[in-house]
Amino acid sequence: MTFWFEVPLLILLILTAAGAILAKDLISSIFILGTYSFFLALVWAWLGAVDVAFVEAVVGAGLATVLFLLTLFGTSPKDIRIGRFSPPLTALIGLPILAVLLLYAAEDFPEFGNPESPPNVHVSSEYLKNSLQETGSSNVVTAVLMDYRAFDTLIETSVIFTAGIACALLLRRDRK
Repeated sequence: MTFWFEVPLLILLILTAAGAILAKDLISSIFILGTYSFFLALVWAWLGAVDVAFVEAVVGAGLATVLFLLTLFGTSPKDIRIGRFSPPLTALIGLPILAVLLLYAAEDFPEFGNPESPPNVHVSSEYLKNSLQETGSSNVVTAVLMDYRAFDTLIETSVIFTAGIACALLLRRDRK
């Protein structure tokens, strides 16, 4: 049953990613990219990362699509068409080799859902046992995001804030 859900979802992810790259105009690319983010949110939810799925759906499929469209509507019509160039030969040869190497390396990952895998044995159990005493937070997810990974969360928030300021500056640009 899982196989029949995962394979079509993976195929839809690959098709939408390729469609966003190969689309002939930016409006089509934006809508296809929003669809890609929606399918990616489904993948995150399927993997059990509901918080990441929620953020991907809201930011990737929703907010980013709206911001891309607003930015695109602020440009001139000649900027909407996409100019294509042929990729360099090193990319055509190197990227498939890199993909094969990554797939080969993926065999060494721990089995998904295995309770004996190193992340489940070492890190997760420590968070579950000690988060209340060490952080004072009764919610483990909040303890991880705001205490154990506070700098990571701070930098992610800074990136999102900077992107928001850049979009606001682009949209407020004086039109001549």
